[in-house]
Order: sequence, then structure tokens, then C-alpha cells
Amino acid sequence: MSEPVDVPITGEPIRLGQFLKLAGLAEDGSHAKDLIDAEEVTVNGEVETRRGRQLTDGDVVAVGPDRGKVILVR
Repeated sequence: MSEPVDVPITGEPIRLGQFLKLAGLAEDGSHAKDLIDAEEVTVNGEVETRRGRQLTDGDVVAVGPDRGKVILVR
């Protein structure tokens, strides 16, 4: 498994669906929804099925081998 890519955000929290798009883990909102519905997304190692899940600084989101880490820019 690769190291997570740092994905800077300017305000927290950010919703999971938005983060998937921002991190390049999903092509668009409907792709993000499909990935989440198929239980292919994990947050901090746990399968997450809520597209509106609030992410905060340090959370790691994975889709397959690709991972992104929420980095809050103050």
C-alpha cells in the first residue's frame, strides 16, 4: 500500500464525497457515490458508507491502493 498523498483543505470539516473528488480518488460526484455505495472507500482503515461523513485534519481516505490524507491549511 502506498503512502497517502497529502490533500490540503482550507476549512474543516469536509464531506467524504467532496474529498474523494478533490483528492482525485473519484472522477465526479456520481463516481464518488458509486464507490461509497459499493463499499470500496475506507476512512482510517474502516469501510465508510456515508457520503456526508465529515472528515477532519489527519483522516486518511483510501480507494483500493490509492490513499489521500486530509491536511488542514490554517
